[in-house]
Amino acid sequence: MGHHGWQGNPPGTEQEARRRIVEAATACLDRAGLAKTSLSDIAAEAGVTRQTVYRYFPRLADILGAVAIAGVEEFAVRMERHLTSFGSPAEVAVESVVFGVRAVPAEPRLSLLLQAGEEDFFTGAVTSREWLALGARILRNVPVDWASAGVVRDEDFAGLAEVLMRLFLSFLRNPSDPPLSDDQLRALVGRWIGPSLAS
Repeated sequence: MGHHGWQGNPPGTEQEARRRIVEAATACLDRAGLAKTSLSDIAAEAGVTRQTVYRYFPRLADILGAVAIAGVEEFAVRMERHLTSFGSPAEVAVESVVFGVRAVPAEPRLSLLLQAGEEDFFTGAVTSREWLALGARILRNVPVDWASAGVVRDEDFAGLAEVLMRLFLSFLRNPSDPPLSDDQLRALVGRWIGPSLAS
């Protein structure tokens, strides 16, 4: 592992090196925004050369993806908290789509890839095994009677999470024209998803 620079404090592992570059990128993005953040800025913040950054993250989109993933846990906590106010599996499923469509574009970390025009990269991240597992965990943690909707096994939660996340992605990437209000989106998703989760 190259230890050039690092402000005199080289990382002990490859994982720590990646984490520190992501932290440097996060600091730059918070301070200057996406339009004014370059790989050179991130390298300077981390105390390394651009070549060192490239070694761990070949493209700016790779760094943005890592920053987004680092922020997803906090987002997941907020989503889970929001979903606990709904009383049935169908309501939770519908609201998870509405919450995702409305919250992600305003989310400083998660919206980075969309702002950068990296929709395909964003889609790949959201449909990755890690993000789908996170979606399944969020659903499982919401205290509704999932068994009444036939959602019992791990694969049930995983499958439902994947369908909902792909639906959310579709609405996010290709919004309705004219745009739907929250209530209209809720009604549309509820009309077609709700019956499959009805008791």
